[in-house]
Amino acid sequence: MRESMTIDTNRKAYLEAVLATLPECVAIVDRNFRLIDMNQAGLMKVGVEHFEDLPEGAPLSLISRPYRRIYREAFEALLSGEKRSVSEPFRVEIKAVDSTIHLLECRLAPLADENGSINAAVITSRDVSEWQSALDAAEQSRSILESILATVPNAMVVIDERGHITSFSAAAENLFGYQEVEMLGQSVNILMPEQHAKTHDSYLERYHRTGEKHIIGVGRTVEGRKKDGTIFPIRLEIGEAKSGDKCLFTGFIVDLTEQKKTEAELQALQGDLMHASRLSAVGTLASALAHEVNQPLTAIANYLSAARDLLDTGVEDNKALLYEALQESVSESLRAGKIVRRLREFVAKGEVNRQILSIAQLVEDAMTLGLVGAYDKGIECTIDIDPDTNHVFADRVQIQQVMVNLMRNAIEAMSGSDTKKMGISVQSAPEKRVEIAISDTGSGIDPEMIDKLFHPFATTKGGGMGLGLSICRTIIEAHEGTIYAEPNPHGGTIFRIFLLKAAKEQLHVE
Repeated sequence: MRESMTIDTNRKAYLEAVLATLPECVAIVDRNFRLIDMNQAGLMKVGVEHFEDLPEGAPLSLISRPYRRIYREAFEALLSGEKRSVSEPFRVEIKAVDSTIHLLECRLAPLADENGSINAAVITSRDVSEWQSALDAAEQSRSILESILATVPNAMVVIDERGHITSFSAAAENLFGYQEVEMLGQSVNILMPEQHAKTHDSYLERYHRTGEKHIIGVGRTVEGRKKDGTIFPIRLEIGEAKSGDKCLFTGFIVDLTEQKKTEAELQALQGDLMHASRLSAVGTLASALAHEVNQPLTAIANYLSAARDLLDTGVEDNKALLYEALQESVSESLRAGKIVRRLREFVAKGEVNRQILSIAQLVEDAMTLGLVGAYDKGIECTIDIDPDTNHVFADRVQIQQVMVNLMRNAIEAMSGSDTKKMGISVQSAPEKRVEIAISDTGSGIDPEMIDKLFHPFATTKGGGMGLGLSICRTIIEAHEGTIYAEPNPHGGTIFRIFLLKAAKEQLHVE
C-alpha cells in the first residue's frame, strides 16, 4: 500500500511538472463551462500570472463572441457522449486580459469520474495566430500574383532552373494559344523555333555552371512559336528570382508583329520619300548636268572630226596626232559615262544595301554629282581625306544622297558671296567614328533656325519644302550616326556628319 501511494505521489508530481513546462495551453473545464484548472502556459496566454487573476466567466468570457457558438457546440457534443475520444480540432479567437488577440487551435478530450460519467473536459490549445497571418499573407500574395497574371498586358512565363514552365499568364495564353493547364511542367522550348530550342538548354546549363549572365536583365528581340506553329517576332526581357539554392526565371514577352509591320511600312515610305528627294535633286541639276555631259560629248565630236581630217591627209604622216585624238575621245567618253552611271545609281530605287565602303571612294562618288557646275560658278573646292579613316558600313546611294544635298545647298548658299570656297574633309573622330565635314563661305544660317534646321518643313529657302535636311538626318541616324550644323569661323556654315567605322570582324567577313 505504501509503495502504491508513493507511485501515485510521484506520478502526480510528474504530471504537474509536465503541465507547468508544456508550451501548449491546457485547461480543465466542467460541464457548466467553469474553469477548474489551467497550466502556466495557458495563464500567460490569457495575460495573467495566477489562476486567481482570471476574469469571471473564464474561459467562455475570454472567447470572442463570433466564436462562442463553435466552442459551445464542440463542448456539448463531447459531454453528450457523441464524442468519446479527442475531438476534431477547431479554432476560436480569444481576447486576453491585456487586450491582445490570439487565434487558438483547440482539441477537447473527455474527463470521466470514477463512475465513468463525463463531467468535465481537458482542453489543449496552441496559438496559431502567426501561422495563420503568414498563411493569409501567402494567400493574399498568391491572389495578387494571380490578379497580376490575369491582367498584366504583356505575356509572362515563369520557368524553373531546368527550363520547365511553372506559371503561364492569361496574356501568354492569348499570345501563344496554349492554356496554362497544358503548359505547366512543359519545357519552355515549346515556345521557341526549332533552331533556338536546340540551344536553350545549353544556355541554362552554362549559366548554372559559370554564373555568367548573358541575357538576364538585357532585353533582346527574338522569335517565338505559337501553338499552331506560327513563328513571330517578340521582345523578351528575363529576370531572375532566387530562393535558397533554387532559382526561377521570369520572361516578359511583347509581340512585335504589328511593330515590325509598321516599321516595314514606314521604311518603305521613307524609301519612297528619299527616292522622290533624289529625283527632285536631279530635276534641279538638270541644266547643269546637261552642260556637264555636253562638254565631253562636244569634245568627242571635235576630236573625231579632227581624226577624220587627219585620215584625209595621210595616216602615216599624222599617226601620232591621230592616236592622240582617239585617246582623248576615249577619255572624254569615259568621263561622260561616269557622270551618267553615277546619275543612274543616284536615281535608282532599290533596297537598302549597307556594305563595307571606302570612305575616300564614297566621297569621290558623291562629288561627281555634288560638284556639277560648281567650277563654272567660280567656286573653289578643296578636299582633304586623312589616310587613317579607312572604311564605313553604309548604303552607298543614301550617304551619297546626303553629301550631294549638302554640296548643292553650299553652292546655292554661295551664289551671292564674293568669296566662294567649299571645303570637304574626312578625318577620324573619337569613339571609333569618322567625320565628314562640308563647309562653305555662303550667307550662313539664321541663329533662330539652327536648332530646327533638320525638322521637317523647316527651310531657309524661299521656295523650299524643308524636307532635304530632314531626310539627311533620317538617313544618317539610320546609319547610327549624327549630323549637325555650326557657323563657319570664316563665314558661312559647316555641316558635320559622323559615321561608325567598319569593325574589324565586318572587314574580315567581307
